[in-house]
Amino acid sequence: MSTPDLPLIQIGRPGEGAGGGCGDGCGCGGDDAYALDPLECGLDPDLAQLLADAGLDPVQVEDIAHMAIEEDLDDGVDVTTVATIPEDAVAVGDFTVRQPGVVAGLRIAEAVLSVVCTDEFEVERHVEDGDRVEAGQVLLSVRTRTRDLLTAERSALNLLCRLSGIATATRAWADALEGTRTRVRDTRKTTPGLRALEKYAVRCGGGVNHRMSLSDAALVKDNHVVAAGGVAQAFRAVREEFPDLAIEVEVDTLHQVREVLDAGADLILLDNFTPAETEEAVAIVAGRAALESSGRLTLDVARAYAETGVDYLAVGGLTHSSPILDIGLDLREQAADGTADAEG
Repeated sequence: MSTPDLPLIQIGRPGEGAGGGCGDGCGCGGDDAYALDPLECGLDPDLAQLLADAGLDPVQVEDIAHMAIEEDLDDGVDVTTVATIPEDAVAVGDFTVRQPGVVAGLRIAEAVLSVVCTDEFEVERHVEDGDRVEAGQVLLSVRTRTRDLLTAERSALNLLCRLSGIATATRAWADALEGTRTRVRDTRKTTPGLRALEKYAVRCGGGVNHRMSLSDAALVKDNHVVAAGGVAQAFRAVREEFPDLAIEVEVDTLHQVREVLDAGADLILLDNFTPAETEEAVAIVAGRAALESSGRLTLDVARAYAETGVDYLAVGGLTHSSPILDIGLDLREQAADGTADAEG
């Protein structure tokens, strides 16, 4: 499976540090790294393929992992770990969830480990992204040098908890809409630099993605309408400039629904419509365009909007304000011979 051809910024300083991958000690070609197949660069090939199969760019994931670790170390070392853990110590750690939810980002956590670990590390995968999990369940077990595991711990957990929280929130919306034609989908209200990962988490939770960037689809919003002199004028301007691009238009009134429908909009965004107004809009459109509801949306009213027949509910809160899913890393107790016990 090929990966998206995305413009990426190399993070890190080639040649410095002990980690592997583009950005820090990578042996893949330095300045020519991005001319290579990302599946052959940095990350373990099997892990890179798993990320690609999930619709993620392995090089971008690797860069994010480097950025997280470099931020945490700040050109230094993990002073507490270096002082308290022998250099040759090895441990097994279990990533364990503390509350029920939906998991997302396990392979991304592995990518963080891969840029820290100075030796090969072993992983045992107990669940997969998108699975529902219960409190106390072990998600992933890792055996590696103890120093590396503890240095990577917080960066791996920050991403894993964040993405699992988004997946958990999305699943609640998807469950509320079950049995209807309506799907919950995200917006561009994402954390800078983490959009691809956060939108991946939405997919893990049963939602669908809106546009990934400003360039892959047009969305005419209120400020465009003001600047263009009207909703129909704004639509026609986009259609003339980009004739082959899908165009969504935000409207505030039923009159505007008719106006942009006659102009040929592909998708109409109903901003702050009530369920009754949404039902009327569905009747007006009669399948000639897709309809998306935005504003006034909470889980309590999700079903009421879905039952109008609208195609999508746009929920920016999925990515901008979902609480994390509480996940921790627990080192296993050491047996008398210094090895980790089989059970955590």
